[in-house]
Amino acid sequence: MFTGLVREVGKVVSFDDGRLRIESSLAAAIGDSVSIAGCCLTVVDGDRRTLAFDAVPETLARTTLGQLEAGARVNLEPALRAGQALGGHYVQGHVDGVGSVRSVQPEGEGSRAWFDAPPEILRYCVEKGSIAVEGVSLTVAEVDDEGFAVALVPHTLAATTLGSLSPGDEVNLEADVLAKYVERLVTKA
Repeated sequence: MFTGLVREVGKVVSFDDGRLRIESSLAAAIGDSVSIAGCCLTVVDGDRRTLAFDAVPETLARTTLGQLEAGARVNLEPALRAGQALGGHYVQGHVDGVGSVRSVQPEGEGSRAWFDAPPEILRYCVEKGSIAVEGVSLTVAEVDDEGFAVALVPHTLAATTLGSLSPGDEVNLEADVLAKYVERLVTKA
């Protein structure tokens, strides 16, 4: 379980044969879960400078991780520990699908970003609801037939990879798990 509050932006050192190695200062042990660009992966190796993870074909097929190359920047968040403040929203690190950046426009000190999303994710998007983009907990500001918009505050732009988004970029999306449970309960009634 994660909060969607990015703790660090790491840099991909290498990605060979499913083994992803990221430069990071996170204190994580083998077996710990870390959200990488919104994807929950397990630490399989590490030292003081890097952490390594195995990305299986299922993960690569459903996320943008397979596109990562050495030097790429990724949002990192260690798993939530008992007693820590939630802060964002419940984020599982189970990416629902890939969306794409439609536009990014300055808005005051921040910006407004529009994302096109697959229908299976868009169905859970509601104004003022939660969504995770690249592992970042965000509030949906607006919804249309093709996607949703979020308002990005200056801190988010500076402390995550979202500050470097450009139209056409693909992003990992995770819909609010609570919305999925509500839908399931309502359809079973």
